[in-house]
Order: sequence, then structure tokens, then C-alpha cells
Amino acid sequence: MDATTIGAILACVGVVSGSVVTFLGKRGEGKNSLTDQLQEELNTERAERKAAQAEVAVLGKSRRKDLIRMTQLEIEIIKLGGTIPDDPD
Repeated sequence: MDATTIGAILACVGVVSGSVVTFLGKRGEGKNSLTDQLQEELNTERAERKAAQAEVAVLGKSRRKDLIRMTQLEIEIIKLGGTIPDDPD
């Protein structure tokens, strides 16, 4: 084999190996992109869950205040001579 043939063969090997490296790099890039998207969705879900938990805490406090006020009003009704109907539950 002469130098020209060897050079052509080496050039083909270089092109093929470059294509393989590019292909593998794009596959890895796609996986990283998917991982990034999943991480963003996870962060969004965590933020939404924290907001929901905060809202539940606020509603729980409001419920306790309402129950206290209802009990105070029932006591006042009884003091004034009224009766409290039985709770159907």
C-alpha cells in the first residue's frame, strides 16, 4: 500500500470515529436534558406541596378559631335560657 491509500484509510477511520463520538455525545446530552426537565418538575411539585401544606395549616387555625367561637356562642345561648339542638353527626 502506498502513502495515499493509507492516508485515505486513516481519514475514513477518523470520520467514522468522529461520527461515533458525536452520536454518543448527543445521546448523553439528551439524557442530561431529560434529567434537567425531571429535576425542574420535581422542584415545581415540591414548591406546590409546600404551598398546599401552608394553606392547610392556615385553614386548620381558622377552623380552631371557628370552633372556639361556636362554643362561646353556644355557652351564651345556654346562659340566656336557650337550648342547643343535638348534632346530627
